[in-house]
Amino acid sequence: MTATQLVVNADDFGFTTDVNAGILEAFERGIVRSTTLMAHGAAFDDAVRLARAHPELDVGCHLMLVQGPGLPASLPELAWAVMLRRIPIYDELASQVRRILDAGLRPTHLDTHKHTLLLPPVLAAVCRIAHQFGIPWVRKPLGIRPRGCRTTDHFAGFILTGRLDTATLLRLIRRLRPGTTELMCHPGRCGPELEAAPTRLKAARGRELAALTAPEVREALETAHVRLVSFREL
Repeated sequence: MTATQLVVNADDFGFTTDVNAGILEAFERGIVRSTTLMAHGAAFDDAVRLARAHPELDVGCHLMLVQGPGLPASLPELAWAVMLRRIPIYDELASQVRRILDAGLRPTHLDTHKHTLLLPPVLAAVCRIAHQFGIPWVRKPLGIRPRGCRTTDHFAGFILTGRLDTATLLRLIRRLRPGTTELMCHPGRCGPELEAAPTRLKAARGRELAALTAPEVREALETAHVRLVSFREL
């Protein structure tokens, strides 16, 4: 019988220091085992410091093609730039991976900010980067399986962004299918930096943090015989 495994990955590591603090709390007190780091994040240096201090936290790359320096401000703008070939997708993403490597971290997985991997040219660049830099795992959103890359069997969290609370997480755990599922989440502490940041996910990050650290969630995992793993352990 196939085992049921769950990788809980916190996106947006490096976004703000209060998001970083929430991710670390979700790792130390909760069920988060992996996170993905934004090379263009305002709190990148703080995230690197935390990652170095907690080497057991599995770190990947949260690749950005929108909302970064010199990048399109929105998904429609990105789609237009991609269509007109006005953005060097591979070069931009590769430079982000190199910044994380230069910080002394060894990423185990890749995903993309705002799910830009759903654009075929971005998907091709991400797969090329995975092979070039020897990064084993790539996220599989909406059933897309990156060609030649390793992915989890299932992916959850796409439609739950901004709505993930304890009750919702408990229902998700009860419905997990055999195999390995990646759950995307966005925990954080809603402090002054996050309040001032350009994101719709503010108070929602606190609710996610509460859910990910709730004792009843860990109890539900044990009852359902779900094994928590990181990408590093797969």
